[in-house]
Amino acid sequence: MWYIDVIKEVMQEQGLSQQAFAAILGVNQTTVSQWLLGNKKPGYDSILMLYKKFDIEPNLLFGIEK
Repeated sequence: MWYIDVIKEVMQEQGLSQQAFAAILGVNQTTVSQWLLGNKKPGYDSILMLYKKFDIEPNLLFGIEK
């Protein structure tokens, strides 16, 4: 799943733990953990925050190329 790789890359580039990443997005650490395990997908609000805070295009999260 594309979004897992994108989230991992952002966290690594920014030097963020799951807890810190979750705090920036306004979700809890368990939610981020579930994303990284592939058990959940980011919802609309989280996708919007990823775009606003990290300039990640929503299409990139889901592997859609222009």
